[in-house]
Amino acid sequence: MNIKITGSGSYIPDTIEKNDAFHQHQFLNTDGSVINHPNEVIIEKFKAITGIAERRYAKPHLNSSDLGFFAAERAIADAKIDPETLDYIIVAHNFGDVKHGTIQSDVLPSLASRIKHSLRIKNPKCIAYDILFGCPGWIEGVIQAQAFIKAGMAKRCLVIGSETLSRVVDKHDRDSMIFSDGAGATIIEATNDEGGILAHETASFTYDEAYFLYFGNSNNQALDKDTRYIKMDGRKIYEFALTNVPKAMQSCLDASGVDIKDVKKIFIHQANEKMDEAILKRFYRLYRTEIPKHIMPMSIQTLGNSSVATVPTLFDLVKNNKLENHSLNKGDVIIFASVGAGMHINAIVYKY
Repeated sequence: MNIKITGSGSYIPDTIEKNDAFHQHQFLNTDGSVINHPNEVIIEKFKAITGIAERRYAKPHLNSSDLGFFAAERAIADAKIDPETLDYIIVAHNFGDVKHGTIQSDVLPSLASRIKHSLRIKNPKCIAYDILFGCPGWIEGVIQAQAFIKAGMAKRCLVIGSETLSRVVDKHDRDSMIFSDGAGATIIEATNDEGGILAHETASFTYDEAYFLYFGNSNNQALDKDTRYIKMDGRKIYEFALTNVPKAMQSCLDASGVDIKDVKKIFIHQANEKMDEAILKRFYRLYRTEIPKHIMPMSIQTLGNSSVATVPTLFDLVKNNKLENHSLNKGDVIIFASVGAGMHINAIVYKY
């Protein structure tokens, strides 16, 4: 028995928010002081570091659970399965449903329950629950699905990553330009086909690193102090990721028994273009090996950082030949890797 991804789907919102849309924003430092650079310079520097030229926002009437539902429908159709045969629905997110124009997170009922309801699944033995694991949430959901299948508790699981980060950003914070909305979903099941999950790795660093990402006040100190927004210490996250993500990927690859030269694609969480490129360099440096051409697909330039949705969405795009110079063939060995709030790191080595 092997455990494989038998279907995938993604939902990329229609609304495109280009960098030009931020020219009229009032960006402030964390202490509320004015940044002594025109917005054009701030935005140009932002693009040079992150690679982001535009991002996607969900339409006002749609919530994170709606995006997850759309991606789930596509994954179910791709796998050609009856949704009533699902044993688990695992939904990774960070903030639940945040209705447009509000500041309140809604997680009652769970997003997984909402998505199961939208899928009109009657089977009460299809267990639906959410996972809060920062940006690595979808990968961790896949690892959990594998564990359920290995334990004989499940045969088929639906794992979703969905987020509407555009609704929890501080418009006075330059980091607000990073975040976006979207959803990705996969069917994970036991199969007699060759390949599947070969190894996995997870770690939680909390001693000094727990609050590198957090909920905090607006940079505009005149605003309501009771309102919180997503905040991060970008420099610490960058340094943490460069030190720890390549090591986790190496540990996972070594556990799989696969040679570095046999890896065909590496799907890294789309958080920052320069950071991902640096992670890749350090990873290959550990093996004293040159980086192969077109090894790392990227979507952050046009889709931004949609947290838990970035890796499954990127995988779905490549699987369906929607990214130039990137495709997958049967038997290809790939690596999934992510880092995010917690601070959590994880990786999966997978044979397609």
